[in-house]
Amino acid sequence: MKITVLVDNNTLIDRYFFAEPGLSLFIEDGDVRLLFDVGYSDIFLINARKMNINLLDLDYVALSHGHLDHTWGLDPLIRYYTEAAIENQVLRRPLIIGHPEIFVSVMKDRFGEFGSLISEEKLSKNFKLSLSCEPQKLSERLIYLGEIPRLNEFESNLTFGRKQGSTEPDTVPEDSALVYQSEKGLVIITGCSHAGICNIIDYAIKVCEDDRIFDIVGGLHLQNPSKKQLQGTVDFLKEYKPLHLHACHCTDLHSKIVLSQVVPVEEVGVGLTLSYV
Repeated sequence: MKITVLVDNNTLIDRYFFAEPGLSLFIEDGDVRLLFDVGYSDIFLINARKMNINLLDLDYVALSHGHLDHTWGLDPLIRYYTEAAIENQVLRRPLIIGHPEIFVSVMKDRFGEFGSLISEEKLSKNFKLSLSCEPQKLSERLIYLGEIPRLNEFESNLTFGRKQGSTEPDTVPEDSALVYQSEKGLVIITGCSHAGICNIIDYAIKVCEDDRIFDIVGGLHLQNPSKKQLQGTVDFLKEYKPLHLHACHCTDLHSKIVLSQVVPVEEVGVGLTLSYV
């Protein structure tokens, strides 16, 4: 499997790509090609073009959750495929993978809508959808995890606005991740880890029946975390001993420094390519 970072908050030094506070990863596993999240704007398309990556030939677009920094690229994706069809270009429309609540509107008083601006109904007019709480197999060794059980009491306590029709704070129940079963252990691929990175790892271990953690790639949602959450995460990773940690997007510098005491924290930015066997 190969992962190429199309969107992140940072770019690699001397690599001339665009960055934004969002995430999009291009993943190849054999003949299977997919996007994991689509960032905030159209820069995933621009960066892919600069990297000579064809996004008109995808099997899947897997979405980690509904927030703006992971789904607002859906509008330019629809435009991209529509324009390609008008120009009679060769294309293959991907299947959209996600949780059933990804397209439920999310509002916050201070800045309004920050969930997906594209509804499930609108998106289904352009792509087929497969929305499920259960794990979905995307290739022989790559799995979309579906809804993550939240069992660790030190994480998953943050809420973000309210979903349409609810008076309760939103706990982002749709937050999910991918797991790849490499020969050296599991590669956990996250969007924001609203479910809690340790909960995600626990569920990936259960689904794959393998407790070897080779790498963790993506956002950990450790932004000024509580001491309890950060220490709980440190203790958890110290026990499982991942061989690599490519923390990015929504992981602050302080958290990376603390986590580096127990696991090798490695640089991430747009243009980075990681390969696994």
